[in-house]
Amino acid sequence: MGEGVRYIGGAERRARLASRHRLTAAGRAATPEAVAESLVALHGTDPATVYLAVGARLADPAGPVAATERALYEDRTLVRMHGMRNTVFVFPTELTAVVHASTGLAVAARTRTALVNDMAKAGAPDAAWLKEVEESTLAALGRLGQATATELAREEPRLREQFAYAAGKSYEGIHTVSTRLLRLLGVEGKVVRGRPLGSWTSSQFCWALAPAHPELDVADAQAELLRRWLAVCGPATEADLKWWTGWKVTDVRRALKAIGAQAVTVDEGTGYVVEGDVAPVAAPKEPWAALLPSLDPTAMGWQGRDWYLAPELRPALFDRSGNIGPTVWWDGRVVGGWAQRADGEIVWRFLAGEGPGREAEAAVAAEAERLGAWLGGARVTPRFRTPVEKELVG
Repeated sequence: MGEGVRYIGGAERRARLASRHRLTAAGRAATPEAVAESLVALHGTDPATVYLAVGARLADPAGPVAATERALYEDRTLVRMHGMRNTVFVFPTELTAVVHASTGLAVAARTRTALVNDMAKAGAPDAAWLKEVEESTLAALGRLGQATATELAREEPRLREQFAYAAGKSYEGIHTVSTRLLRLLGVEGKVVRGRPLGSWTSSQFCWALAPAHPELDVADAQAELLRRWLAVCGPATEADLKWWTGWKVTDVRRALKAIGAQAVTVDEGTGYVVEGDVAPVAAPKEPWAALLPSLDPTAMGWQGRDWYLAPELRPALFDRSGNIGPTVWWDGRVVGGWAQRADGEIVWRFLAGEGPGREAEAAVAAEAERLGAWLGGARVTPRFRTPVEKELVG
């Protein structure tokens, strides 16, 4: 690294995180759309994460559920779709074309090939048959507006067809065409998840046709997605960028060059920020506390996390697959975990020795009260359970 390359240490990275991720009281957003814009994407594998991530960053703590549902299902300003790493996220609608071109196309090609091959191995109908079913399913969804897989199968009975998967292997199973095909159509950007059955915490979704969007050049879309993410999460290393996007390292490097990203030094080595984003960022005037949900986009934003999450805390806060659970934050660092008990009480615990002190304890308690107030009678259990979350509940 040559002379004049600026060093950005952990303290400044935490200051950037606080303001850009809307985690201070003064920086909270007015709408779910503003929250999503600030984070680029809200992790959507666990439906409750979307609402909890918005609620933690919304200035009005009373209405994150109604406001987020309106954005997702009425105004359609937010869309739940497959994105980076073949994972479900919620994006601002204007980003759908960028995500589809930058990430979805390559994943979709692999997913379609895998489905056709799996069906062929099982002696199931061929790709032409699958294409017919696909077109019929999309036409049915156009007529119905939104529908569950069961409702679509009434319109297109071939969706009920089943085929054996991985015969003779330890993971052998029976797959239904509807499950695999609807997932494929989601990855291809043809359908999106609609309103869930039941409450906002339900994972039983209807399907809807995806909003129309232009077809973008892949390289241009990758540059735009990386630019947006780096603007709110920079500095980040090449390893961070490769992990978050799920791209090949050659794609990451090409996108960095395309946006004119500037190199800086971080504790892990070379990091990158968007052009012109090298000026010092001051820490917030007051320390801040936050209770973030499992798989929160801030907690899961980087592959290298030592600057905000001490390695010794990880065994308690992650499940065996690397999914982070609900976390307690104090002034830019993860310091503990939280959970909701069956009676609705929000409980939490510091994990680092004696904890960060009385001021932190009072601030975290206030955040727990704030969270419990807007949750009301709702009960939230993370899809991915972690040791500390299970301990707190039990």
